[in-house]
Amino acid sequence: MIVLEITNASEVVASKVGKFIEALTPDSIDHATVEDQVIKKLIENLAAEGIKGEIAAINGLELNGENLSVQKGLKVRKHAAF
Repeated sequence: MIVLEITNASEVVASKVGKFIEALTPDSIDHATVEDQVIKKLIENLAAEGIKGEIAAINGLELNGENLSVQKGLKVRKHAAF
């Protein structure tokens, strides 16, 4: 299993749509938007290599160095098989 945490979603959104619009959007929307695009590209690239699997965006997990914490309200936000 691979865990990927995106830590600069707001900066990515700001660079794509501009700082003014980014300031109007909540960070949770920024993170979801960036995660969805990363998932889309990962699926495309992995499928092109013949790799099959599943990928999920999960709310309620926190990565702290080598520790993975489960927070209250753990839920799968998005799931896809490829």
